[in-house]
Amino acid sequence: MKYELSTRTLGQWVEYWAEQTPDKDYIVYADRGLRFTWKQFDERVNHLAKGMLAIGIEKGTHVGLWATNVPDWLTFLYACARIGAVCVTVNTNYKQNELEYLCENSDMHTLCIIDGTWDCDYVDMTYKMLPELKTCQRGKLQSERFPKMKNVIYIGQEKHRGMYNTAEILLLGSSIADEKLNEAKKQVNCHDVVNMQYTSGTTGFPKGVMLTHYNIANDGFFTGEHMKFTSDDKLCVCVPLFHCFGVVLATMNCLTHGCTQVMVEKFDPLVVLASVHQERCTALYGVPTMFIAELNHPMFNMFDLTCLRTGIMAGSLCPVELMRQVSDKMHMTITSVYGLTETSPGMTQTTIEDSFEKRCTTVGRDYPFVEVQVIDPETGEICPPGVQGEMCCRGFNVMKGYYNNPQATAEIIDKNGFLHSGDLGVKDEDGYYRITGRIKDMIIRGGENIYPREIEEFLYHLEGVSDVQVAAVPSKKYGEEVGAFIILKEGATLEAEDVKDFCKGKIARYKIPKYVFFVDSFPLTGSGKIQKYKLKELSLKLCKEQGIEVI
Repeated sequence: MKYELSTRTLGQWVEYWAEQTPDKDYIVYADRGLRFTWKQFDERVNHLAKGMLAIGIEKGTHVGLWATNVPDWLTFLYACARIGAVCVTVNTNYKQNELEYLCENSDMHTLCIIDGTWDCDYVDMTYKMLPELKTCQRGKLQSERFPKMKNVIYIGQEKHRGMYNTAEILLLGSSIADEKLNEAKKQVNCHDVVNMQYTSGTTGFPKGVMLTHYNIANDGFFTGEHMKFTSDDKLCVCVPLFHCFGVVLATMNCLTHGCTQVMVEKFDPLVVLASVHQERCTALYGVPTMFIAELNHPMFNMFDLTCLRTGIMAGSLCPVELMRQVSDKMHMTITSVYGLTETSPGMTQTTIEDSFEKRCTTVGRDYPFVEVQVIDPETGEICPPGVQGEMCCRGFNVMKGYYNNPQATAEIIDKNGFLHSGDLGVKDEDGYYRITGRIKDMIIRGGENIYPREIEEFLYHLEGVSDVQVAAVPSKKYGEEVGAFIILKEGATLEAEDVKDFCKGKIARYKIPKYVFFVDSFPLTGSGKIQKYKLKELSLKLCKEQGIEVI
């Protein structure tokens, strides 16, 4: 098929479908009977966008969105997009330190929050970060520590001191003339940044990945094309929207194909199965642990899943046996996407027409208009088929850069425009890629990217720690778990639980080391560099010696 890259903004895509199929369902929450047609959603986005203009949000303003997949998550995203504001997605697992770092680093102007999750109270954490909210009028915030922060919006009906709620923003919007909104819309270009997602670099300090309308709308479109999506499809979205998996591979796919997005607010295998059954969903996404939870649910056989035809399994290595079970029991031809946040995220994908073997053992071929190359990290030369090198790409999907960090941007995007992934791969004679390892030390735990340096820097503050290295420990359930290898100061004594307790409430749960090993030294190269890959091997040896079961 002959493709062209789209230059529509996200706002223009919504308007297009509101005109083409006004009465068709766009967003559905099956567990509460909530539905928005394209026309209804388009109107709500306009009202919210006008409310944002009323509180000083304009083109280029950074608006943080800290929420699970609640019904207005997408309204806030598209309202930002419509007026040229940048939606900064915040990981729902973040704890206090991580939240404050992100708000400061991103120059955030407005933060939109929900109540929180079962182990995090977002309202309390926001007050702790911005104590001035307790005594200021809404919209009049003067924060000493966060001078750029002007507003906090509570996504919902409840009222909190110093914060707007959704209803108030919509009401304020009613006083803004349509002409002002139309003027703002005219200023938005497809090459403007629309979404910023934070990802840690090899240095361990999170960096804001700047993604444009052009980046993510086109990446989402080609993701859907690999699965032959049409406007008749219904995609069940149970992956978090703050990740590229949710906001691009799912949301942008639905946006560019005009299909229905059946939402799950927070992953629950029963709600997923019931939503697919009730709405007759044709596609479903997830990381391997999600599919395992669905297949193993005691009520699995009560649901009719014959409506399913395709989907994506991604985020970590996808076991062949699991792919087979999903194919047999859930009637899905599963595809795999490979990429990273910095590539919007897809650069390669298998298709529903590929053989089962190709879909299980490879990550597919290049996206249209994306040039993927396996490059020798030592020489910079392109590797021939069958020779391992670094996965690199250039094309429409490469990020605009890291926010306020030209040095880090230059380190990952070379002078020829190729973005270097840090992952090792091999290309076969048919043009399919296999991922074979990593140059960087990243840990992937059930789809969450974890950077050892960030945890190491944190653990250095624990009394008694002389040196610490963090590395992956193999896990049957999550692919990899976090292991901390600690050299204690002379005379110091620490237990594994002391280390875990020190982390609780301060860093996200998934980053807390599951395994803690106290060692006398680290494996080194001849030149004195630490060999992280040997720590992985050492972890299995130590677990065996200590009678710890690796799960």
